[in-house]
Amino acid sequence: MGSQEVSNVDWQGKRVTVAGLGVSGIPAARALHERGARVTVVNDGDDERSRAQAAELEALGITVRLGDGATLPESTELVVTAPGWKPDKPLFLAAAEAGVPVWGDVELAWRLRGQDGREPAPWLAVTGTNGKTTTVRMLASILEAAGLRTAAVGNIGVSLLDAVLGDETYDVLAVELSSYQLHWAPSLRAHSGAVLNLAPDHLDWHGSMAGYAADKGRIYEGNSVACVYNAQDGATEDLVREADVEEGCRAIGFTLGTPGPSQLGVVDGILVDRAFVTNRQKQAQELAEVADVNPPAPHNIANALAAAALARAYGVPPTAVRDGLRAFRPDAHRIEHIADVDGVTYIDDSKATNTHAAEASLAAYDPIVWIAGGLAKGATFDELVTGAAERLRGVVLIGADRALIREALARHAPEVPVVDLDRTDTGAMSAAVGEAARLARPGDTVLLAPACASMDMFVNYNKRGEAFADAVRRLADESA
Repeated sequence: MGSQEVSNVDWQGKRVTVAGLGVSGIPAARALHERGARVTVVNDGDDERSRAQAAELEALGITVRLGDGATLPESTELVVTAPGWKPDKPLFLAAAEAGVPVWGDVELAWRLRGQDGREPAPWLAVTGTNGKTTTVRMLASILEAAGLRTAAVGNIGVSLLDAVLGDETYDVLAVELSSYQLHWAPSLRAHSGAVLNLAPDHLDWHGSMAGYAADKGRIYEGNSVACVYNAQDGATEDLVREADVEEGCRAIGFTLGTPGPSQLGVVDGILVDRAFVTNRQKQAQELAEVADVNPPAPHNIANALAAAALARAYGVPPTAVRDGLRAFRPDAHRIEHIADVDGVTYIDDSKATNTHAAEASLAAYDPIVWIAGGLAKGATFDELVTGAAERLRGVVLIGADRALIREALARHAPEVPVVDLDRTDTGAMSAAVGEAARLARPGDTVLLAPACASMDMFVNYNKRGEAFADAVRRLADESA
């Protein structure tokens, strides 16, 4: 299927099982029902919220089975799943046994686009272990600066189905895709795609690093214009080599160093393009200054280069790259500057929920008092600590799996002072900030980059970041 080709499925009377209620399941069930499909929703949970959602769908004539997400309904012709459902669930094993295809919400959106007679908008797609949301939002900002009708959609929390089927008409979509979504999207063919980086994550879901990488690499399949890869992460370039793309599609690298031909990079504080210029052997096009990137931390500059590469692949002029990056404002809890107190800078990167994200965050500051810990999700911390050891003034540890980080610090940074906070109550973050302030000196950065998930102590990383910011602001008030 070409990048603009529309898939015409006759949904009338088709028996479709939707696996999972929630952000993707409910829109999928509604969209299929509206097109005449006979929809059954199955869901593992049977709580009050699920029952309320089920009642709304049942009022439309959709069958819902709560508390039974394992059994494949009889005569099912297609399963549409929420992206988080693991491939080894009995429902999917039963579907495979019966020869029933399984699609995710992204696959469904891809198949439904253009069926209302509108020209379907091309997708500029982004994946990677870290930086996806920031890059997609930067990309949307650049596209908007070029005067294009666009939206940042997908794993960013905005339903692709809503974007594809809604009343709004778009010229192009900036699409964030997780490895889960890509796993269930076999026919997706983006205009251009990017893999920002690759590090171990979600291995319990994918089964292995090879499985995880293969699912990330699906973003390149069938690309028509550009496969954007990280020139400083060889695993991403390997995925480009393995991809089956349309004739004429190019491999475009991005690097924090001086770019070679067919790359974007940085020269003397300037983001430059040697890929989308007339003579890429000898020419380079200035796009923006490093100072135009907010914040100008190394990994965020890499995000900006990836966004610029996708935008340039779509034909956006250099001035729009500069204007889009200048207009971009990062989300909360992503290397967010909270305050300066007594000469010490306080940075909230609660979104750094794995070691790869924390590594990028730690590389941006020196010296650092590091607040870390939470749920490790099977991660190890030796490599992270080894890389950051010389920049650490001190460490404050919180959360259920803090001992794993403490042990790595003892092995690789034994001289660094460590405060181990053995508490998980609501005042724990305030205590952590107080201990960090005690360790810090003027000129230091106190950095919340936990390298762990938050659910041992907080509802999510947002709440963890808010607790940090609140504690810092109280500290600022006390010192005023």
